[in-house]
Amino acid sequence: MLAVAVMLAIDLFLHRDNHVIGFREAAAWSGVWIAAGLLFGVILWGWQGGETAGTYFAGYLIEKALSIDNVFIFAMIFTAFAVPAALQHKVLFWGVIGALAFRLVFIFLGAELLERFFWTAYLFGAFLIYTGYKMAFRHGRQAPPEHNPLVRLVRRIVPTDARYHGDRFFTRVGGRRVATLLFVVLIAIEATDLIFAIDSVAAVLAITTSTFIVWTANAFAILGLRSLYFCLAGLLRRFVHLHYGLALLLAFAGVKLIASETSVGKLPIPLTLGVIVVTIGASIAWSMLATRRTPGSGAATRSAAGSGDGGAQPAEAACGEAPEHARSSARASAATDQ
Repeated sequence: MLAVAVMLAIDLFLHRDNHVIGFREAAAWSGVWIAAGLLFGVILWGWQGGETAGTYFAGYLIEKALSIDNVFIFAMIFTAFAVPAALQHKVLFWGVIGALAFRLVFIFLGAELLERFFWTAYLFGAFLIYTGYKMAFRHGRQAPPEHNPLVRLVRRIVPTDARYHGDRFFTRVGGRRVATLLFVVLIAIEATDLIFAIDSVAAVLAITTSTFIVWTANAFAILGLRSLYFCLAGLLRRFVHLHYGLALLLAFAGVKLIASETSVGKLPIPLTLGVIVVTIGASIAWSMLATRRTPGSGAATRSAAGSGDGGAQPAEAACGEAPEHARSSARASAATDQ
């Protein structure tokens, strides 16, 4: 917990000037966060043994894979609200803090339910299988983020100015304290991540009910989410089949969780790790092959006319358009349908 707080503080200090995050900087930070997550696994290996470390790595990998789905939604939200590129990191930073808080609550609540009531394994497992099915076969688009019920509620009860005022979430307009559009964007990010946190935590709980392992796997995967966004946002159009791999992982986690309460018992950690690695690798390779000769599938970005505060760019100019199919929204829609 202390290590996570220290790393967040370092990240906030080094990005206090709200500059535009370029690919090289994002790639470097992604390397730092991934190295930190792997190093923690190595420390666990020496401290608690190979089985505990393997459980952590399985949870870390599945959470890291599912976090790619979040990147799709972030791109969609930033595009819808035309968030200036220089402000996107601040929104994601505070969004990650909210994501960690949500997951902490869900982890302890979910682990306690699984320990006390065996039938919750069947409930969580069925939810994961259903979410995986929806992700694979539901082709509808997610509702525009500005129509999110929580965003609409905030706009209704909190006086809001429909403009950006630098990096401020609140400001004074005509002597009245109001929320800025950046605060509305933050609420949209938090609202979608609240939904994502449910199946992410359930998927890792399918591997282990150790709150320490589930929390650390989630925390180290989520810490690199901002850098991952800036690395992958321009490449999202090429991940056309990734949602099938993520859907399979969710369904696998659901089956694993249900099986743990039957005569089958818990599946071996090496098998779980193998399924995760092969599924992610295969879906990414399939996507790359499918889009290799597709015109316009690259990560080219477009320049945009300056607008708003300081000639800021719309999100699609800064990081590439959100994918045409937007199928990853099925994960949020499936959870909402529950």
